[in-house]
Amino acid sequence: MPDIIQLLPDAVANQIAAGEVVQRPASAVKELIENAIDAGADKIQLILKDAGKALIQVIDNGCGMSLTDARMSFERHATSKIRKADDLFAIRTMGFRGEAMASIAAIAQVELKTRRHEDELGTCIFIEGSEVISQEACSANTGTSISVKNLFYNTPARRNFLKSNPVEMRHIIDEFQRVALANPQIFFTMHHDGQEVYHLPEAMLKQRIVHLFGNNYNQRLVPVEEDTTIIKLHGFVGKPEFARKTRGEQFFFVNNRFIRDAYLNHAVLTAFDELLPDEAYPMYVLFIDIDPAKIDINVHPTKTEIKYQDEKAIYAIIRSAVKRSLGRYNITPSLDFDQENSIEHLITPKPFEEIVAPTIAFNPDFNPFAAEKKADKGMSYMRDSHSYNSSPIPKNWDTLYEISKKEPNYQHAMHEEKNISVDEQEVSKSSERQLFQIHNRFILSQIKSGFMLISQQAAHERVLYERFLQQLQNHSGVSQQSLFPQSVTLNSSDFELLRGLLPDVRALGFDIREFGKNTVVVEGIPADLNNIGEHQLLEQLLEGFKNNLAILKLDKRDNLARSLARNAAIKSGTKLSLEEMNLLIDQLFACQMPNVALNGKPVISTFTLNELLERFEK
Repeated sequence: MPDIIQLLPDAVANQIAAGEVVQRPASAVKELIENAIDAGADKIQLILKDAGKALIQVIDNGCGMSLTDARMSFERHATSKIRKADDLFAIRTMGFRGEAMASIAAIAQVELKTRRHEDELGTCIFIEGSEVISQEACSANTGTSISVKNLFYNTPARRNFLKSNPVEMRHIIDEFQRVALANPQIFFTMHHDGQEVYHLPEAMLKQRIVHLFGNNYNQRLVPVEEDTTIIKLHGFVGKPEFARKTRGEQFFFVNNRFIRDAYLNHAVLTAFDELLPDEAYPMYVLFIDIDPAKIDINVHPTKTEIKYQDEKAIYAIIRSAVKRSLGRYNITPSLDFDQENSIEHLITPKPFEEIVAPTIAFNPDFNPFAAEKKADKGMSYMRDSHSYNSSPIPKNWDTLYEISKKEPNYQHAMHEEKNISVDEQEVSKSSERQLFQIHNRFILSQIKSGFMLISQQAAHERVLYERFLQQLQNHSGVSQQSLFPQSVTLNSSDFELLRGLLPDVRALGFDIREFGKNTVVVEGIPADLNNIGEHQLLEQLLEGFKNNLAILKLDKRDNLARSLARNAAIKSGTKLSLEEMNLLIDQLFACQMPNVALNGKPVISTFTLNELLERFEK
């Protein structure tokens, strides 16, 4: 029997490795930009077409490569970052594996132009599917320009699994933001389909955060800084009142490398104890500088997971540093028995010459006994109670007793009425129904077998959800035009998300059009949602959509209807009139699934008369 174990050809091995290194266009963008940073560039341009599927081009002004280095850069495990195994414990560069360029060249058409500062001519190499098509000298600018065209052209299965352009673009923006935050000293630009998405000049970290996420973040940031023998920590955290319901603005960097670490994220969240509402996540951008010998970043090909020698100490340092910063900048309440700042600010200093001595004014003709005599004239003495009443006796006082003779009319009296059966629960007709609202949260209604409790928020969410879902299917949403159209500026990630949702958002009744860079104009909103501002409604819609996307694997339309229903529904604590309660119950029982809330919990709880009797009988 012949031998069956053979070495794989390089082209096949590179395609297998590419599955780990390059999972989507965003992975290629990350690897190419990190190579440009390692080359010492201070100006990096990213050019995209068709969300990176057609073209990814990264241009930098780094050190460039020689003819031999340019050719070797596409070989597997060929790198300039390390020389021996001990170098793995002192890594300061972004890349070190030597797999990225070989993996990208195996699944795309790659064109590389590079020139060193000391060379007169550069090198141009064209590779297609790991095969070198051409290699020649050419004129080129100092640095490197690499173009990746038709990603996954020779692996159609992988290309078919790519998402829509807005989704892939959001992943690219996420990777770009992480690299740009870690390197504020580098000038970055990003263009997509001929439009400039980002223009980030060299700046300080706070300015870079504002340039990436918007001017409104300038007042949201609290600086954090701590220097210990274990780590050096610096960065910013967001104020608690600006926390969001979805993750996405949490950034940890270890030695300028973005990482994901649930343990360290928990350290930040515990520092915000009792400052955040339930399921809210604060924004933070924190940098940890640590000795490379005390960590291991060679855990995963994406290099976003790190092992630490002393995790508990790092956890404690981060938690205490964030908590101290929140207290120092008066985000958390503090007690100072020596000096109370709130009292100090109430006293405003005044020049000595402006201080005027108080004066006393009196009326020499004032006679207090004359006033008492006048008061005695209108006084009626009550002998039985030994008290007096200065108020005059009202006219028609005898009519007050007629009120007691009338029969009491209780608005919420519960009595048996003619009932109709709906889903095994007998609910009286709206014209005859008598209802209670309990603590402005629940609606109580009597049924033949007892009574039922309805959660008003969950019920309204169910009603709106099924209505919005029907509008999405029929494109029948009614829009209420705004008197003054509102312009809403979003960050780049949310803007790309909204662009992908525009057809369905318009089907719900929104009248929205794009208006420049990351800005839309809202000219109308769904007719049922007039009590919510355009900017707030749009932001809540996108936040809810992203939150559902992270937790539940929902259809796009289902997700959109669910998000809008939760944001537009009446909240617990809202007082309802009798007509509003009747209308809500009628709409609820007209739904296909009136008993189930959007979170899967019950909307209605029934209590039988027997259960009540068991509670009160001994």
